[in-house]
Amino acid sequence: MPPRATVAGRQVDLPSFRTRSERFDDTVRDAISELEQRWSAELEGVEFAVEDVPPPGTGWDEGVVADETAGGPVPLGRLFAGDPHTGQPPRVVVYRRPLEARGSDSDDLRELVHEVVVDQVAQLLGLDPDVIDPPA
Repeated sequence: MPPRATVAGRQVDLPSFRTRSERFDDTVRDAISELEQRWSAELEGVEFAVEDVPPPGTGWDEGVVADETAGGPVPLGRLFAGDPHTGQPPRVVVYRRPLEARGSDSDDLRELVHEVVVDQVAQLLGLDPDVIDPPA
């Protein structure tokens, strides 16, 4: 239900406000949901997360998707493979602020997020990104 306010003695619906962070989370969910339509069995139990920025010292570690156009590696996403011995599931993390800084508009950001999620899932499944999300 949208928020409501009293204006001139009448109750009116106010437009819903979504923060930039909430809109980014929605973009990531959309990217995941597109892949889950085709890869639901393979992605069962995989955790997906959004963090604002990568932890200090994250560079070209294994599982990192990074952009090197900024004069050094800037992580955009990271895959944590998980550990079946400890019960830790695989986890795909997408870093919000580095991606937002690279997206020129909402469509560009949506495409970048999709590419990072596809790359991470491809690493996880040991497949080429074009197999995970074939080019149109």
